Amino acid sequence: MSRERDPLVVGRVIGDVLEDFTMRIPLRVSYVNNREVYNGSELKPSQVANQPQVHIGGDDLRTFYTLVMVDPDAPSPSDPNLREYLHWLVTDIPATTGATFGQEVVCYESPRPWVGIHRFVFVLFRQLGRQTVYAPGWRQNFNTRDFAELYNLGLPAAAVYFNCQRETGSGGRRI
Repeated sequence: MSRERDPLVVGRVIGDVLEDFTMRIPLRVSYVNNREVYNGSELKPSQVANQPQVHIGGDDLRTFYTLVMVDPDAPSPSDPNLREYLHWLVTDIPATTGATFGQEVVCYESPRPWVGIHRFVFVLFRQLGRQTVYAPGWRQNFNTRDFAELYNLGLPAAAVYFNCQRETGSGGRRI
């Protein structure tokens, strides 16, 4: 697939959150009722209220990964002055397993966008070793690139994102 047709480029995840990278490992994220996250899929806040199931590919159980979930559109896409808001951080996830096998260092906070359509991005990084990544002291104004640089995580191994907006419509007039 050409880069200009890549959903991460089209959705501006590449650029706003991440540098250009090549997917190196399968990442599967699904919510209740096996609602799988695909790049650009639309999910409602009620569908993402509970932490998702995350399955990571790979073939070497001695390899560990860090999973980051951020909202680059907080508090609103037109004024993302809290960009990026950290919704979840799990470290020490062994390859071929899932997030439940890792260490949750920042607990899952369900998406609750109030204004506009928000992108929620899951990014998977390969760690240099076990217990080498720690929780930041804040959720707002988290920076995935700086975080990756701080812990020598390099470019992502995988990423996927979904769009989410308020449960109710646009707040139009009722008759």
